[in-house]
Amino acid sequence: MRFYAASMDTHTARPSALTSAPGFTPGRPPEWDLTIFLHGDELQTALITLERNRRTFAWKCWDVDSDGLQLRLGPSAITLGGLLKHLALCEEMKFQSDLTGAPLLPEFRDIDHETTWDTWAWESAKDDDPEALRDLWVRAVHRSRDTLAAILAESGLDHAPAGGMSLRRLISDLIEEYARHTGHADFLREAVDGATGEGPPRNFPVP
Repeated sequence: MRFYAASMDTHTARPSALTSAPGFTPGRPPEWDLTIFLHGDELQTALITLERNRRTFAWKCWDVDSDGLQLRLGPSAITLGGLLKHLALCEEMKFQSDLTGAPLLPEFRDIDHETTWDTWAWESAKDDDPEALRDLWVRAVHRSRDTLAAILAESGLDHAPAGGMSLRRLISDLIEEYARHTGHADFLREAVDGATGEGPPRNFPVP
């Protein structure tokens, strides 16, 4: 968790009530509201599920050095470093490009993502500094929260750009991405240092 202390100012974080699911304040350990967790409405349930997946994924990737982030298992090209880059790109494409038409972060521009989708994240992450990879993912997550706050202030889960998918669908797709790839991260992190577990300790902060 050293990276959080170095890169995140938890005293000036400005979480939005619209995008921070109950119990998930960026930069702080979760404080559970069990009633909302068990019986929240559709939006609360969607957001808390997304935030739980983000936090678990972050835990799998933290305090891992360059060698650990580049570790591969068998013939698979997937690495923890590549996953950080891939999921940051998914955040950007779902909640910037697809939802609002906003430009992607500079790290993702001028790349033909259609033809390189299966290879770019894994190949490009090989040369990236571990802290830069984690910072890229955190910045993408924060941008996603800001965009959701702006959309939800005026609309709801049915919001959709002309000809595009609804916000409900985009959130569901991103949850699916995290669920799939956190499973990959489970195996990779165990191979790095033997660390296992379904969820982070309570004192692990929310990115």
